[in-house]
Amino acid sequence: MSVTIKSAREIELMRESGRLLAIVHDELGKALKPGMTTKEIDRLGEEIIRSFGCVPNFLNYNGYPASICVSVNDEVVHGIPSKKRRIQEGDIVSLDAGLIYKGYHSDAARTHAVGEVSKEARQLIDVTRECFFEGIKFATAGNHLHEISKAIGDYAESFGYGVVRDLCGHGIGTHLHEDPEIPNFRQFRRGIKLRPGMTLAVEPMIDAGS
Repeated sequence: MSVTIKSAREIELMRESGRLLAIVHDELGKALKPGMTTKEIDRLGEEIIRSFGCVPNFLNYNGYPASICVSVNDEVVHGIPSKKRRIQEGDIVSLDAGLIYKGYHSDAARTHAVGEVSKEARQLIDVTRECFFEGIKFATAGNHLHEISKAIGDYAESFGYGVVRDLCGHGIGTHLHEDPEIPNFRQFRRGIKLRPGMTLAVEPMIDAGS
């Protein structure tokens, strides 16, 4: 495993990459409404990313045909935008996006409630968001990687939720996916010791049941 350590300058570039991606997510969240196609969401996301002079890093990544992963309801991640799929009142929609700013990648997902959603759906969104913050508490130099994993998994399971085990968070930098992998559930080993200059994409994926 080779985990890259970023310089202060690189961290600055990554911070800007992340800041711009946050704006993309905010704009998409405001635009999301019943009747939109998932392809329209993708098109808007790509336009905003390119308006910053950045490149959407998901587009053509391992053959993925879009800039924004749009996953509706029981789709966990990597939903492919379509002109035929329309967002409806009561849907929960996860938008996963990333961009490249001056050679440095950002990657983040947000899940939105469209209009009035069920109490169960609202709780799943809220708990998953909180899982992220529970994990981030342990993302500090001197801790071990899998303290992040344990915090996420334990919090999700305390609500009776399951954790997706096939997909996980990861390192990020001049490549979208770098070492280390970051599982979202308890591990047998402590994992690597976290050092200053590591950059991680922490990505809890939580499900209600199966």
